Amino acid sequence: MRSRYKINETGQIYFITCTIIEWIPVFTRKPSIGILIDSLAFCRLNKGLKIFAYVILDNHLHLLLSGDNLSNTIKDLKRHTAREIINLAQKEEKSWLLNQFKYYKRKHKSDSDYQVWQEGFHPQQIISEEMLRQKIEYIHHNPVRIGLVEKAEDWLYCSARNYLDFESVIEIDALEL
Repeated sequence: MRSRYKINETGQIYFITCTIIEWIPVFTRKPSIGILIDSLAFCRLNKGLKIFAYVILDNHLHLLLSGDNLSNTIKDLKRHTAREIINLAQKEEKSWLLNQFKYYKRKHKSDSDYQVWQEGFHPQQIISEEMLRQKIEYIHHNPVRIGLVEKAEDWLYCSARNYLDFESVIEIDALEL
């Protein structure tokens, strides 16, 4: 793995992307989005995760964050949310979704019948204020670029709302820009 995609320094700010396996649209309804929101809030309150910006889309999320044990926190977050998403799909009898998770599961993943998340999260350390601003802009305008809303703050699952003091779904650790 290249060093640009590793967490080299604890406590630094990183831009990460977590993607559902094969870009399957999982976060399309409140129950599945709620699993992710609750898990992020738990990590923020109990694992020292600092969230500076976020956007949740149907099949991936972008985060700007930091934490003392960031790799393990993200690993735990993905493991927990995967388990909860599978439980929800089983409860709601979404066999089509479970079949997708089973079909696309990597062969070396022998500890589960399913795989929800793509491996890794490609952390990019923020090394300048310019990069910080560019990543926040990218995160906040992702729903606009793909045509979901006209203004970033109109997307409920985006920290653009936090920075404008609108009602938001995730509490953040706002940065002074």
